Amino acid sequence: MREIVMDTETTGLDPRTGDRIVEIGGVELDNHLPTGRTYHQYINPQRDMPQGAFDVHGLSEEFLKDFPVFKDIAQDFLDFVGDAKLVIHNAAFDMKFLNAELEWCEKPQLPWEQAIDTLDMARRKFPGAQNTLDGLSRRFGINIERDLHGALLDSQILAAVYLELIGGRQPDFALGIVGGTDTKNVVAGSDWKPHPRPKTLPPRTTEAEKENHKKFIETLGPDALWLNS
Repeated sequence: MREIVMDTETTGLDPRTGDRIVEIGGVELDNHLPTGRTYHQYINPQRDMPQGAFDVHGLSEEFLKDFPVFKDIAQDFLDFVGDAKLVIHNAAFDMKFLNAELEWCEKPQLPWEQAIDTLDMARRKFPGAQNTLDGLSRRFGINIERDLHGALLDSQILAAVYLELIGGRQPDFALGIVGGTDTKNVVAGSDWKPHPRPKTLPPRTTEAEKENHKKFIETLGPDALWLNS
């Protein structure tokens, strides 16, 4: 069974109000085992980048301006996906963007039943828990540091999370890959790093928040685990 674990980054929350996809990442699984094939593409949205979206993924108009527009990569993307199941965290979000972009360039839509929503899986398995991708990564001990969201890196993290959700991580699951921006046929390895971002975000914790946290820890007493970490 072929599956594509995938993620997108966008300019905002709704394609109906003019938001566009700016990055697509995908990791291929065959019978729940990584094949080493991936898909990764930055996309020129032909519009400005709202600050809120930039704060999430760090992709600016300047950085994206020389990449292809969606219509120029649409068929390549569809060819990679084929009829594979699409494993997506909060699938409704990514599917609405992908199908909007495909409609605008007069390409076939992706059937909704083709998607597997890992957010729905996690909510059913861990009701009331923090079921964000970061929260699930911590739950399953998937330790991958990241300063910003990125579609390919998030797809690789989600692949590990998905394998845990369906019954346990596969041995030797390689989250790193070797290669540059075009990683569609790259062999799995351990030296891959995300494409350089145009700007590193500063720490978001304020001095006031740090001080409040310190005062809270003091209320826990001398045996608090925080003091030994």
